[in-house]
Amino acid sequence: MALQPIVDMETGLPFAYEALIRGRHGETPSELLGRVTPETKYAFDQQCRVKAIEVAVRAGILDTPAKLSINFLPNAVYSPRACIQLTLKTAAATGLPLERLIFEFTENERMVDVDHVANIVKTYQEMGFGTALDDFGAGHAGLGLLARFQPDIIKLDMELIRGVESSLPRRIIIEGVVRMAREMGITLIGEGVETEAELDALTRLGIRYIQGFLLARPEIESLPAIAARPQAPAALREVG
Repeated sequence: MALQPIVDMETGLPFAYEALIRGRHGETPSELLGRVTPETKYAFDQQCRVKAIEVAVRAGILDTPAKLSINFLPNAVYSPRACIQLTLKTAAATGLPLERLIFEFTENERMVDVDHVANIVKTYQEMGFGTALDDFGAGHAGLGLLARFQPDIIKLDMELIRGVESSLPRRIIIEGVVRMAREMGITLIGEGVETEAELDALTRLGIRYIQGFLLARPEIESLPAIAARPQAPAALREVG
């Protein structure tokens, strides 16, 4: 597992760390996921949750106020309350408070049963976990999925962010998502930010939380240092 911070641009501190799978021999996440079969999906999902918690705690996340964001496979969850038991035991054994857990899923994974996914999100929220929809703006769903259920967090897909400072359509789309999220009480995260121009454009659009190589690259089993950033623009401080 590698860890990458999601930074609160208002404070410069980590809002959360996302746990990211990495292969022992340099395999990418997509390569690893490509090896997962329907028969092994449940076991893979469970072990990733356990590993993420154990690695984050060993790395020192308990010495920070940051949350831990764990990716999960909705199609691997047959019952949200039954499938969460190993996660609960691991959190208890490591001392990680449950309210500091975020469960993140991507809309790039085809939703076999959207009602089932909605039930997972609802159950996790009832249990006090945060929920996040990754890669918003790409994949199999988008606004249609958001109309069915509302996660606590939306992570904007990096394709929407790439070159946003010079793309009026991208800025208009993101402005619309910012307004929508504000009215629905959803937190927005801009992910995949790689340039100062992208960072400046996003913060001026009112996005407070940022993730990307510009601020910190993922590091294996450790909490990366966050690059020093200037104070957020006044427009962001007003929105935040």
